Amino acid sequence: MIFLFTDFGQTGPYVGQVHAVLKRSNPAIAVIDLMHDAPAFNPKAASYLLPAVLAQVRPGDVVMAVVDPGVGSPRACVALNADGVWYLGPDNGLLSQVQRRAVSSQAFVLPVPSDSSATFHGRDIFAPAAAELCAGRVFPDAAVMDAAQLDRSAWPNDLAEVIYVDGYGNAMTGLRVSSLKARAMLAVGDRVLTRARTFSDVPVERLFWTENSIGLVEVAQNTGNAAKTLGLEVGSLVAVAT
Repeated sequence: MIFLFTDFGQTGPYVGQVHAVLKRSNPAIAVIDLMHDAPAFNPKAASYLLPAVLAQVRPGDVVMAVVDPGVGSPRACVALNADGVWYLGPDNGLLSQVQRRAVSSQAFVLPVPSDSSATFHGRDIFAPAAAELCAGRVFPDAAVMDAAQLDRSAWPNDLAEVIYVDGYGNAMTGLRVSSLKARAMLAVGDRVLTRARTFSDVPVERLFWTENSIGLVEVAQNTGNAAKTLGLEVGSLVAVAT
């Protein structure tokens, strides 16, 4: 299977063109649109979201991850094998958390064809590479690179910031619940939020934090829009209250 994780958006021509390249290469390829509203122009925030949404990915699968504000610049196009799953994306930190959390990994620098668009490497480089990998072909012309170079050592293991706001106004953070104590409280602006198991466990309009379905700390409001109530957006800071 090929999983697509991008900031291309749900409208416009970009996702369709990627699908066209993949299906032209092999009509039998199963392509899953994991998400196309990853944090736009923000590979750091997206790097913490990417590993959290991969519960259905298995060894042998291919993940094409593109959040690439530096497209066309000297940054490398990378193929990373992490614990048997192939990841394709730019060397801008987007794959850093996947690489850091992997038990074993190896990486390659993909060649850039001379006829590639300078502004759409997702279609012209990463999608053809994904189709090749899905067919069991590893690129003979790709240069080996040290996978550890993909890591951004200055980035923490868990990011105490909002990394995604969903359509309901729930604000996901880059904090994994597994990194917090069970009774931890979360400071958001001038509010201190306690943990709840789910929305219906608190009164209507109550703000709280919870472990969302992908294991991240999420700021939420029962039948309300937590992001709007608290003025949260991608990049807003949170803190574990002491």
